[in-house]
Amino acid sequence: MYETAIDKLGERLRDYHERYRYWMKTKTRDTSEFGYHYLSGLLRMESKRHISGIARVAGIPEQNLQQFITDSPWSAEDLIAELQQDIGSLSCFQEESVLIADESAEEKAGEHSAGSSRQHNGRLGKIEMSQVGVFLALAKDGYRTWIDGELYLAKKWFSQPYERRRRQLQIPEKREFQTKIELVLVMVQRALANGIPFAAFDCDTLYGRSSWLRNELNQLQVEYYADIPCNTKLYLEKPQIIKEQKRKNVRITIIGSSTTAEMLLDELPFTEITLRPNERGYLTAQFARRLVWAVDQDGACRQEWLLIRQAPDKVTYSLSNAAPETELWTMARHKSHRYFIERANQDAKSELGWDEFQAQKYPAWTHHLALTIMASGFITETLLDWAEEYPRDPALLAEYDTDTLPNLSIVNVRALLRAVLPLPQLSPHQAAELVVKHLDNRTRSRRSRLRKARDTLI
Repeated sequence: MYETAIDKLGERLRDYHERYRYWMKTKTRDTSEFGYHYLSGLLRMESKRHISGIARVAGIPEQNLQQFITDSPWSAEDLIAELQQDIGSLSCFQEESVLIADESAEEKAGEHSAGSSRQHNGRLGKIEMSQVGVFLALAKDGYRTWIDGELYLAKKWFSQPYERRRRQLQIPEKREFQTKIELVLVMVQRALANGIPFAAFDCDTLYGRSSWLRNELNQLQVEYYADIPCNTKLYLEKPQIIKEQKRKNVRITIIGSSTTAEMLLDELPFTEITLRPNERGYLTAQFARRLVWAVDQDGACRQEWLLIRQAPDKVTYSLSNAAPETELWTMARHKSHRYFIERANQDAKSELGWDEFQAQKYPAWTHHLALTIMASGFITETLLDWAEEYPRDPALLAEYDTDTLPNLSIVNVRALLRAVLPLPQLSPHQAAELVVKHLDNRTRSRRSRLRKARDTLI
């Protein structure tokens, strides 16, 4: 590695922020410097990457940073659109990149945060009080970055009893109830509008089994790989659809011999395909495909590919609108990017502090999202630039007796960034102030609870 590149990493972060500071200004104030401190905190700190923690490390007033994240009117949506255009222009993503959708839930103590409600939390594997976001990542050759996200608001959040809470948490009046599936489509449309040059779109069964979403993606000419449940009903020959009007409802009769995705597992010939190198050597899996017909709840019938991926530990079934002449290897590679949305989500949480966020208002969530995407974009751009500017010495392949070398990771860049921008150490006086503040907050919190308890008794 070149020490000159490492030495300039702090300057690189400053320059990166400079490109986007316009989008963090308001009509009356230039608040963009707080954006730099927040971005730097997400990238350098190991824990407590919330507003008070970042403010302490940056040496700036907590109240000012709180205002910037929670109440300042700068547009997170505009910043994300600008970031998308720049990420999409990176040479790595120009061909054969894949757009991936998934959700991620964060456990919450109550309904004090925008969107919090009892809903499925995938990480906990159960229904729990959670705040759920739906996210898009862009991936290619192991490189991945978040590019968009939407906070899911359950239907009850738009009911009359929640009207006051919506105002308090500054949920925009223009927001209407949208399912997670509808939110994904909105984000795909934004990615297209902002010029993200992806070759395919991947999603899991929550989204993939929606014939509505697949149809909308098909109309957008987006090549999709949508996972479906193993018991999804399919037809090998085009079935006959008969629709009969029964009072206010339409009765749909399907005439044809049906099967399921799982029933085709033992009937199709499989081909072993090597997908990419990994830490254990090479990732390989068995693939099979067949053109099938799927019928939606409205009786619409469309032909799609059924693509089956069989690995030692898992079998997945996907429907795709890939062109009939598409090579099996191409379909296998496009489909096998779902792993990277899981990695992107984990990067955001463990490396960029996504799950340490504590603010409650809706604008705070969107601002935190924009700055997290910005942090993820900085890491990805740095890794790609360094790979091009400082290519590996081919002699290393022979030295290590291997045919490929690992890429630098987000963990590596963060470690180097902390070396050139070391985190400040607390002085005894600062530590004492921090302890006093903590005790003060605990005392005030207890007093507030006691007052509420007395008011309830009265």
